[in-house]
Amino acid sequence: MTTPRDLSITVMDMAPTHPVEQGDLSLALAGAEMIDLLGAEALRLDGDQIVPGLRPPIADRLLDEAAASLIREAPYESVDDWLWRRGRGLSAAYLAALEAEGQLTRQPRRGMPFLSGRTVLVDSPARRDAANRWTSDEPVLAALAAAIGIRDELTGDFPETFDDAVVTVLAAVNDALMELEAVRQRRAIEDAAFDNIWRGE
Repeated sequence: MTTPRDLSITVMDMAPTHPVEQGDLSLALAGAEMIDLLGAEALRLDGDQIVPGLRPPIADRLLDEAAASLIREAPYESVDDWLWRRGRGLSAAYLAALEAEGQLTRQPRRGMPFLSGRTVLVDSPARRDAANRWTSDEPVLAALAAAIGIRDELTGDFPETFDDAVVTVLAAVNDALMELEAVRQRRAIEDAAFDNIWRGE
C-alpha cells in the first residue's frame, strides 16, 4: 500500500468522529504522493522545485499517474504548484479507486434495507495495514493526519527521521491548507454580506 491510500483509508475510518473537507484531503493526498515518489527516487527537490528522477515501475495506478504527470523540462514546478494542480479532485479519485477494488461497501439504512446509506470500508488486508501504520504512529502518516485535523498536532519540529525534502513537502501541505481555509473564510464573509444586502440589513 501507498501513503495516500493509507491516508484515504484512515480518513474514512475516522470520518464519523473527525470529518475532513474534501479539498483538505486532496491537498494532503497530493503531498503523500510526493513523499512516496521521493522515496521511490521518481523525483527530488532542488529547493522547492520538483526535479523528475527515474521512472521506476510503480504498481499503484494513481501513484504511477502522479509520476507520469511530473513536468520533465525546466522550468520545473514548485511543490506548492504541484499540490494545487495534482490535488484537484484527488480525494474523489482515491475514493473511486478503493470502490473499484472492492474496498468499500454501502451500509443499508436502518429500517430501509433497499436503500443504501453511507459508504464504509470492508474488513480487508489494506484496511488492517493502514490501521497498523496508524496505531504505530508512523511519522509521515501522523504528520499528514495532524495537518488535516484527524489527530493532535505534532509538538515541536518535525521528527529527525524526516529528511529536508520531506520536511519541505509537509510544510508546503500545511501552508496550502491554511491558504484554503483562508479562502473559505473569505467566501463565508462575502456570502454573509451578500445575504445581508438582500435582506436590507
